[in-house]
Amino acid sequence: MGGDGELARRAVHASGTVLPASYLLGVVAWRQLRYLLLALTGLVFLLEFLRLVVGLDHWVYDRLTRSYEATNVAGYALFMVAFTVAAFAFAPPVAVPAMLMLSIGDPISGYLGSNDAGTAKELGVLAVMFLVCFGLAVPFTAGHATPVAVAAAAAGALGATAADGLKPVIAGYVVDDNLTIPPVAGAGMTLVYALAGVAA
Repeated sequence: MGGDGELARRAVHASGTVLPASYLLGVVAWRQLRYLLLALTGLVFLLEFLRLVVGLDHWVYDRLTRSYEATNVAGYALFMVAFTVAAFAFAPPVAVPAMLMLSIGDPISGYLGSNDAGTAKELGVLAVMFLVCFGLAVPFTAGHATPVAVAAAAAGALGATAADGLKPVIAGYVVDDNLTIPPVAGAGMTLVYALAGVAA
């Protein structure tokens, strides 16, 4: 478990829940949320440009970025990319739980145990991640017949758990789970719906 910096990162992570929640509460329409996500993604990449290229240094960056992010795009920017990809790639009943798996499931998993790039998390941590993500997905899949609902929720949770549990290294770059959890989870749920011949 991490120190104050890790807890701060988890809190910022969880704060992203306000985006899908704003849609669920009717504050914004789905189309508006998509535009908002595009705008926020543009903003965070401007901030990353200022950090990585211009050299803008700020105590917030030191507190909220990890050592391997010092010369790479930080996790919060990848988080926004993943949210935006999910919003445009999937229908709301798939995209929203996929987002929640990142904003809620991932901080819980990260608090319980972390892993280095290329190594898997402990089995108990993976089990908790799966159960949390399954629980997040069920309210969105429950409108379908029970076997389809359970299978879709399980597929989404399994995808999120796999993305969270192992961060591969490709060409020396760590493929961060902030980028992969929503797309992989959404793809798993979508595959089940496609095989069952139903719409999300």
